[in-house]
Amino acid sequence: MRALNLQALEIFRAVALEGSVSGAAIKLNRVQSNISTRIKQLEQHLGKPLFLRRNRGLTLTPDGALLLSYAERLLQLSNEATEALNQGRPSGVFRIGTMESTAAARLPDILSRYHARFPDVHIELETDTAGGLMDRLQSYDIEAAFLAEPVTAGWADTVPVFEEALVLVAPADFPALSDTREISGKTIVAFETGCAYRRYLQQWLSETGIVPGGIMAVGSYLAILACVSAGTGYAVVPRSVLDTVAIKGQFKSYALPGKFAHIRTLLAWRSDYRSAKLDTLRTLLPS
Repeated sequence: MRALNLQALEIFRAVALEGSVSGAAIKLNRVQSNISTRIKQLEQHLGKPLFLRRNRGLTLTPDGALLLSYAERLLQLSNEATEALNQGRPSGVFRIGTMESTAAARLPDILSRYHARFPDVHIELETDTAGGLMDRLQSYDIEAAFLAEPVTAGWADTVPVFEEALVLVAPADFPALSDTREISGKTIVAFETGCAYRRYLQQWLSETGIVPGGIMAVGSYLAILACVSAGTGYAVVPRSVLDTVAIKGQFKSYALPGKFAHIRTLLAWRSDYRSAKLDTLRTLLPS
């Protein structure tokens, strides 16, 4: 049997992670027919089906799941070999995950300096909740991630890079924080489950005896602040985001008290991952 082609494995990996040929085509900037053909050729080469075709997309067969584990390792080794032969100079694609708040308030200057120093690196920045980023890091969908503490997974290494001051933002006519009876029943505006700041807010509410009236899940800080300004409810955001977003309307903010006042942002990566791209990124981060 001929050896597996790394390009074919990259295509296979993209289809597996995206769950569809169309998603992989967008991710790899290829036409769908090319993706489909390469997957069929790979299945014929191995003599095994790698995907189950379902109405809602593709799922891996047991053989496909086994191949994905090898594909991740082979593609990572290929990248490491390329960097080693390039005298350790970072190059190629660097897939970084981040919380939206970090992407908006902390990373623009850092990534600009990184690009100026290492133009051979193509950074793909993906935003998600802290929980979503850990899932994507474990599945090799990204190589490193900026996410809020804590990170307890034994397979990941971390280093603290930023400290965020957390503030509660509320409509202009919102009751004082000391009046917990008035706050109970008000709506939380937040990201989906998995957001670290939402978790902090819910812990504070629980310990303070405040019962929220419900949760409105939205997909961006701009939408969160717009909803708060319109009187929909209240939210917790990092002060750094509040300082960078301009939005019409009125709201007021309060620093969260005690242990909820600050939260650290960590840079996380898999313990088995080594690359010049990661090493050079770390040199540009606060120590």
